[in-house]
Amino acid sequence: MEGIVSVLVFALLNLLALHRAGALRFEMESGQTKCITEEIKKNSMSVGKYSVVGLTSEDQRITVRVTSPYVNRVGYVGHLHYAEEVESGNFAFTAMQQGDFLACFWLSKPYHNPPIRVTIDFEWKSGVSSRDWKFVAKERHIIAMEKELMNMGDMVKSIHEEMVYLRERQDHSVEQEMQDLNRKINTRMARLSFLSLTIIASVVVLQLWYLKTFFEKTKIL
Repeated sequence: MEGIVSVLVFALLNLLALHRAGALRFEMESGQTKCITEEIKKNSMSVGKYSVVGLTSEDQRITVRVTSPYVNRVGYVGHLHYAEEVESGNFAFTAMQQGDFLACFWLSKPYHNPPIRVTIDFEWKSGVSSRDWKFVAKERHIIAMEKELMNMGDMVKSIHEEMVYLRERQDHSVEQEMQDLNRKINTRMARLSFLSLTIIASVVVLQLWYLKTFFEKTKIL
């Protein structure tokens, strides 16, 4: 339940924090580093993808590093994404604090004579504009949501099975109580019938005895 509440809060914050979506193409020469800054609000999702345009040589592969503005006491800057010697890639994260996040690019093999140039397509989205589910479907946020929904499904199934069991148990209990009540009523009716027959027989016998005695006294018999 806490995970679902977190997801709802996260979605609400994304709706309130509309960030710009940036798509750009730039050139970079060997030995240079190109950094791009994106201001992101706290709890906003951010996704990005990049690729080298027209890769013709392994020397044109790049290294990419995305860092957060947070610096700890020993001066370490949090790395959110790092990839070496790649032609393309993507990243996704949720900002744990507000600030300027940095994506830096450079050629994995920086020394060339003469220098070479590469063209890079880069797209960085934050906030509502980052809600490209196909792109981030394998990221931990969606996986966590899917897991939470599966847990809820299992919980609902368990509750349903428990309700069915209790209903069957209750039905069986009611049926058993009805059978016991019928047996008690039948037993009591049988006893009452036997008692009634006994009383009637006793009355008949007493009446016959009384009549016989009366006739004998009156000398009718």
